[in-house]
Amino acid sequence: MEILLETARLALRRLTEADVDDLVALDDDPRVMRFITGGLHTPPEVVRGEFLPSVLRYYERGHGLGFWAVVERRSGSFLGWLEFRPVRYDDPAEVELGYRLRHSAWGRGYAAEGARALIDRGFGELGVRRVFATTMTVNTASRRVMDKCGLTFVRTFFQDWPYAIEGSEQGDVEYELLKADWERRGRHAG
Repeated sequence: MEILLETARLALRRLTEADVDDLVALDDDPRVMRFITGGLHTPPEVVRGEFLPSVLRYYERGHGLGFWAVVERRSGSFLGWLEFRPVRYDDPAEVELGYRLRHSAWGRGYAAEGARALIDRGFGELGVRRVFATTMTVNTASRRVMDKCGLTFVRTFFQDWPYAIEGSEQGDVEYELLKADWERRGRHAG
């Protein structure tokens, strides 16, 4: 399996069809899905037939952006995925950062560690100019990851979601990191 990046504790690699059971289990955990669907699981047929094929198409573009499996180096355990994909189809200048990890991996700094590696690669090698991330205002754990990655608060906004999620009346937040700010901080996120 080709490794994209390694950090002190993690290996980031392309997702493959062999990951489908882990992806289904990830989206089956109501704690993981709490701020995404209000705790509802993603049906396995959606993971297999829609999500994974969409993810695999990113790799065909050849620009080094997309979704990445997060694997603990020591144990080889699948922990979840990180998203680092362009807003516009083939324009790597602006990318969205996202993460979804197993509940057992929460609170250990894995999301920030992997995200910082992707941010550094994006700014340093891939032509990224702006990284942004969004989450619900009440999702304090996700907001902490954004802070640890060097992203700063931009705005609160409101949008309609197909699911009733506790706290949605407080809206969503957007954070960002610009390449110029990343360079000023010594060319590393966080």
